[in-house]
Order: sequence, then C-alpha cells, then structure tokens
Amino acid sequence: MKIGMIGTGNMGKILIESFIDSSAVPPEQFTITNRSLQKAYHIQEKYEDIVVAETPKEVVIHSDIIFLCVKPLDMHPLLEEINSCLTPEKCVISITSPVSVRQLQAIVSCQVARIIPSITNRALSGVTLITFGDNLCEEYKDFLLQICSNISTPIHIEENVTRVASDIVSCGPAFFSYILQRFIDGAVSETAISKEQATDLASQMIIGMGKLIEKDIYTLQTLQEKVCVKGGVTGEGIKVLEGELGDVFHHLIQKTHEKFAEDLTEVKKQFQ
Repeated sequence: MKIGMIGTGNMGKILIESFIDSSAVPPEQFTITNRSLQKAYHIQEKYEDIVVAETPKEVVIHSDIIFLCVKPLDMHPLLEEINSCLTPEKCVISITSPVSVRQLQAIVSCQVARIIPSITNRALSGVTLITFGDNLCEEYKDFLLQICSNISTPIHIEENVTRVASDIVSCGPAFFSYILQRFIDGAVSETAISKEQATDLASQMIIGMGKLIEKDIYTLQTLQEKVCVKGGVTGEGIKVLEGELGDVFHHLIQKTHEKFAEDLTEVKKQFQ
C-alpha cells in the first residue's frame, strides 16, 4: 500500500517515524511533501528510501492513502488543490479534529477517514482516534486499523465526542506534563532538592505509575487508595489538591471546546 503524507510538521513527522520504526509501513512506501520542502528532505536524510515530492498533487498521484497533516483552515484549500487527482480508489485521511468525515466526503470524490494521533504514538503507545467515512472500503479499514495498531491502541469515536476525546488523548500529554513540571518546581522551591534530581524522580515516578495502570495492577482509584494511608502525609497532600484545584479541569474542557467551536465555525464557512 502506497502512503502519502502532505505536511511533515510535528504530527506528520511523528506518524512517519512511528509507522516506519514499528515496521507498519516500510520507508519506500512513503511519498511525502511539505510547504517547506527542507523539512521533508530532513526526514529523507533519516530514511533514505522515502520519496520526497515537490507538490501535494504529486503525492496524491503516487499514493493510495494520503494523510493530510495540515492546520484546520489549510484543509479546504488543500483539498481543492488536489481534488482533481483524487480518484474513487484512493483515500484521504484528515488528522485534524475540526474537519469531519462528512465534510471531507462532501468535497472529494474519493474515500475518506479521520485519524487523530497523539505524541505518545512516537513511543508506539497511547491511542489513535479513528472515524471512518461511509464510503471507506473494508480493505482500507483493515489496513488502517493494522498500521495504527502497530503504534497505538486504535479507538473508534463518534463525531459528538471528537473534541473531548482529543483533549484527553492528544492534548493530555501537554496538560499533564505542565502539571508535572509545576509539581517539580514546587518541590525545588520549597526544599533543598535540585531541579535535576526532582525531574529525574518525577519522570521515573510517572513511568512507573503508567506501568502499574498498563499491567492492570491498579486502577486510578485503587492506586490512590493504596498510596493514601488514612492520616498520613499523602492524605494531607490530597486535601490541598482537593481545595485548590477546584473546577480547574471543568474550566479547561470548557475553554478547549470554546476554541473548537470557533474553529468549527471558520471551517464550516470554507466547506459551505
């Protein structure tokens, strides 16, 4: 299966590297391009069998499945640019949440899907969020599930939970790395521990916690119960979190959905 990648920014690059490093897709099956071609050539320096194309149309011509790794408001202009090359046996895949498969289907003459990745996929872990178009054939469904399974746990989502699922899967690593950094900063500020040592301890802690959950040794709830001994130090810390965090995550979800609504409005104008 020939894979095209239009856009080799952060997420496009992560998908290419993850698919190749997991042996899901060999380098010679990729044709890639980017607005700044130097970024595409930089990837080719690492995987010399990758083909770099000068234009998006060239990528489409040489590919069966084309990942569109561009910003939401760049999607419609890109689709208009490449639509003449999109035949019914090809498939385009958006990786951006504000563009629905319904909108894709309305403008192109090929098969469509949406796959929202996460930075965790670079470690061949985490989740990819998948929504298939009505016209996607079984062969492509099986293939996409197969290659996504090599780098993640693929999870089908409905349109109405796209944003919140993306908040958890795609934005979550940034949110929780920020919280962890603030945790480290507090420890350094209030005690004699060095930032380097606190960072190392916190990093190893979060890795170990992830393994406990991954291996089903504890759930999030039972993990708290096991560590939080009644009347102990952890319990006092939890009281602080309960008192000071308040509705912070409610507000976080509200704010991401506000921005999502703005993006949806702008995207809808283009697709209309």
